[in-house]
Amino acid sequence: MTTSTAFARTVRGEGPGLLLAHGAGGGIEANYGPIMEGLAARHTVVGVDYPGSGATPAAPGPLEADELVDQLVAAADAEGLDTFAVSGYSLGGPVAIRLAVRYPERVSSLVLSATFAHADTRTELAASIWQQLFDTGQHAVLAAYLNLMALGEPALNALTPAQVRAATEQLATALPAGTSEQVDLVRRIDVRGHLASIAAPTLVIVTTADPLISPALQRELAAAIPAAEIAEMPTGHLPFAEQPEQWLKVINDFLDRPDAVR
Repeated sequence: MTTSTAFARTVRGEGPGLLLAHGAGGGIEANYGPIMEGLAARHTVVGVDYPGSGATPAAPGPLEADELVDQLVAAADAEGLDTFAVSGYSLGGPVAIRLAVRYPERVSSLVLSATFAHADTRTELAASIWQQLFDTGQHAVLAAYLNLMALGEPALNALTPAQVRAATEQLATALPAGTSEQVDLVRRIDVRGHLASIAAPTLVIVTTADPLISPALQRELAAAIPAAEIAEMPTGHLPFAEQPEQWLKVINDFLDRPDAVR
């Protein structure tokens, strides 16, 4: 279990509340930094870095989704946000779903990007390799693997081998200390039993060229949430890297709609 130490917090902008839940092996800046200015122009944006990401110390043991939820809600409380939208990316998706189920009266809407309700066999295999390469210190190989598994095929092929090597070298030195625990939670988390009870307006952004979380798994999540809408983006697992302006537009357009807020 994680400790009760408060997680490092990002707070930007003003307006209606928007909580951010980031992905495994990422962080608020890593996953939302490219669109943060655009989000903060319309919202009070609040995010926390999971243990071992950003300035949050690594956890002494396994992570639990409810601890991440508790920390997000505590951050919202500290900023005086009674209600808020929640944007969950990748692992942040099931975390956001768990938050919406535990605090239905506080969640005005959900935006779920490149995400899943549970790890299917393919995702479990990909995550197990990710975790094993990190745990055995093969960080250069892991960085190359993540470039292969995260970038969409067109985006990856637009780079030269030399550019990929440079990106791999940079990523290998920037892997969060909490990668193993975060990826372990990817392998364990399962919110399928919660989906039918989600009442908040929900947008599921399907990354249709995603090698890591298959579009079929993303659509399976959307189909199980009552009245969830789907928006498709032709990117791999990193919409913030491949098409940040479009990702921002899709999120803001949904959150700006009066019918997207209860």
